[in-house]
Amino acid sequence: MTLEAEVQSLRQVPMFRDIDPARLKLLAFTSERVQFSDGQRFFSQGDASDAAYVILDGRAHVLLNTPGGEITVAELSDNALVGEMGILSDSPRSATIMAAEPTTALRIDKRVFLELLAQFPQMSLAVMRELAQRLERTNAQLVAQSS
Repeated sequence: MTLEAEVQSLRQVPMFRDIDPARLKLLAFTSERVQFSDGQRFFSQGDASDAAYVILDGRAHVLLNTPGGEITVAELSDNALVGEMGILSDSPRSATIMAAEPTTALRIDKRVFLELLAQFPQMSLAVMRELAQRLERTNAQLVAQSS
């Protein structure tokens, strides 16, 4: 895929829409496009948080290790950001992400991701909104389970 095509792919991701094309080109150049086969893990719960991923095409499951075994708690698809929580909290991965079908993602190194957040307040707001929405969904699921 050409650099220009990568930039166009990134433009489809809501949190990157307001970033100027030159910066997106730099992001595309400094990031790595990775392919995952069905069942392949992006990373596992407890791993070091060294990168964030943007799903460009495909689907992935969010899995948690529990005393009763591994459970699926969410499904992600195009334009989803994953792996940012560990970067922001500077802690190990809180969940496992596994491709649910052949999936293409952009791997953004931790340092590059943090620099983007520092340089683009609108991107920081988009990440905060996404985290708040996840928390709301989790709270709703907990309420539903306890009823």
